[in-house]
Amino acid sequence: MNNIIKGRVWKYGDNVNTDVIFPGKYTYTVSDPKEMPQYALEDLDPKFANEMQPGDIIIGGTNWGCGSSREQAVVCLSQANLGAIVAKSFARIYYRNCLNNALPALPCPKAVDAIQNGETIEVDLAAGEIRCAAGTFNFPPLPDAVMDIFEAGGLIEYTRAKLEKERV
Repeated sequence: MNNIIKGRVWKYGDNVNTDVIFPGKYTYTVSDPKEMPQYALEDLDPKFANEMQPGDIIIGGTNWGCGSSREQAVVCLSQANLGAIVAKSFARIYYRNCLNNALPALPCPKAVDAIQNGETIEVDLAAGEIRCAAGTFNFPPLPDAVMDIFEAGGLIEYTRAKLEKERV
């Protein structure tokens, strides 16, 4: 994973729940992760799935990803190659699912308030910086262990690679 993520902003509000991120009606009918991105945010923003580009960044309000613990709400965005999610706060399980799936979830309330929908911003994971038209905002740099998980492509791949090293 590149430490610098540059992308266009898709800005949403508070309490965007997992049923809105990946509509519940697809939970048991869409099982292939590669098919999930086409339904991302379908009920909240019908243009998102067709117009988002790899590297784009979601800006969310408080409690992003509240609701159920369904992993599809993260998988649909990670499979679309979303660059990151910056929010005022995250639901605990959603945040953990982001880490598990190598999707940066960055709490940075001041940046959320300053960033405008549609602008292009830059996130520097190593420096803990978000750069936008309004200035530079800091978030705690990600620990090396988290960066290692991201580099591996997710927790499963990280664990698999670590176990392989131990066998050799």
